[in-house]
Amino acid sequence: MTSRNDDGPPGPESPYVYGLYQHLTKDLGWDVKVVLPSSQKSWIGKAYHIHEVINGRFYYPRGPDGEGELSEQSRPLREGETAEWILLDGTPATCSNIGLNNLYHGEIDLVISGPNFGRNSSELHAPAHVLATKILAYLLANWGADTDGGLRGGEVDLYNVNVPMVTDLLSDAGLPICWTTIWRNAYGRLFKAHRDGRAAEEAAEVVSGAGPDSQAEGKKARGAGWRGGGKARGGGEAVVQLSTLPVGSDGWAIRKGWASVTPIRASFAEPTSEPVTDIEEKIWKMKL
Repeated sequence: MTSRNDDGPPGPESPYVYGLYQHLTKDLGWDVKVVLPSSQKSWIGKAYHIHEVINGRFYYPRGPDGEGELSEQSRPLREGETAEWILLDGTPATCSNIGLNNLYHGEIDLVISGPNFGRNSSELHAPAHVLATKILAYLLANWGADTDGGLRGGEVDLYNVNVPMVTDLLSDAGLPICWTTIWRNAYGRLFKAHRDGRAAEEAAEVVSGAGPDSQAEGKKARGAGWRGGGKARGGGEAVVQLSTLPVGSDGWAIRKGWASVTPIRASFAEPTSEPVTDIEEKIWKMKL
């Protein structure tokens, strides 16, 4: 299998990926290839920058937190290093595509995207990794066999798994795990207007580079404009009340403190409909 995330190599913005890797390799004995973006790439996970030249480097994580050394060339592991990973100067989607089609063509059975940085609570990392590992192992062994028979007669491309960081992870009973539907996948207002110089400077800092590997200086923002007002982590929106969420959706399950598993097709799919019996009913006629 291959693993990638949105948050880059282990560090303050990516505290989960090394722990999950350890559980997948040690607890399940899986052969895991890790291909990650070289820096934080949240919000553009599915994008491709097809005109860019993608450069890569080798990364050698060490325990206990996975922070390690970069190398331009592949080399033997040194004392304390646990694996050889690959970092690419591209988006998460680019990492998956190159991993599947260029680096490990024909070797991969499963792609794991994540874990992504959410609510940070260090005491809950380990049990969350254990639960996620068990869910992944079950899904791989029973692909498409969810309680609703999968999507389109068992045709499932991916599963979206959410494990909330709640204290019930530490209980003897553990968390309920619920098969769910997607709550929503549309954004509300993400930007707010600014006119003062300080906000402009802060906005310039936000967009100044492509990450820690970027060598370019950002341009200073001038005058009026818009800057990102939504917070990707920790309270950018008002707390959504459980009573307002559709029962059985992933948002509903997470709000209840449950883990959610949502079967998904990787497409902009049309709604489910009955077989076409009369094509004439489907034809539009409009005069210019």
